[in-house]
Amino acid sequence: MSSSSSFRAIFIGPPGSGKGTQSANLVKDYNVCHLATGDMLREAVREGTPLGLQAKEIMSKGGLVPDEVMVGMIHDAIKRPDCKNGFLLDGFPRTVVQAEKLDSMLDADKVKLDSALEFAIEDSLLVKRITGRRIHPASGRTYHVDFHPPKVVGKDDETGEPLIQRADDTEEALKTRLASYHKMTVPVVGYYKKKGILTTLDASQKSSDVYSIIKNIISKCAKPSSDSLPRSN
Repeated sequence: MSSSSSFRAIFIGPPGSGKGTQSANLVKDYNVCHLATGDMLREAVREGTPLGLQAKEIMSKGGLVPDEVMVGMIHDAIKRPDCKNGFLLDGFPRTVVQAEKLDSMLDADKVKLDSALEFAIEDSLLVKRITGRRIHPASGRTYHVDFHPPKVVGKDDETGEPLIQRADDTEEALKTRLASYHKMTVPVVGYYKKKGILTTLDASQKSSDVYSIIKNIISKCAKPSSDSLPRSN
């Protein structure tokens, strides 16, 4: 995908709204990179880095990691070679301050965001989604005990390795995370609406229906090329 046909998008939505699932679809079909700050932090936790140790306690309580940590992490990540076709920011920015800092970084590199997609869904629908979620730590593949179960209970489909439930995927932690989301992240929606790049999606729909809408949005902001056309299944 050339610079003229690449696309750069932000996914905004509460935990469990489907951002990770849709990002995985787009990475597979459009060869862009998925930058999930939550996954980056969890990797740091597993490796026991100073940042990981700091983030572990915060995330286990459903809190948010300080701005300066996340901004630096994203700035380095978008320079990676695998992001040359564009990127999907999932879970960042969480605040208007972060959005402004992100804009400053991109402006300095003469890079423009193409779209901000809001995954809108009622809080009451998220509890079952979150508490039933299971993760393959090494790859980030996501399953659900009811909606998207693995072929073998508790095992990753591709590797057979054990799945885990995140420490913050509990009802109690979810309530804390949603409170933080509504207080700090919802204003980000208004920020991108003023910029004219926001689209709000009904994330309570079937995953395949949401993906069709997203692909239609992307087709309007990215010209197809030999590298950017969706891959056939």
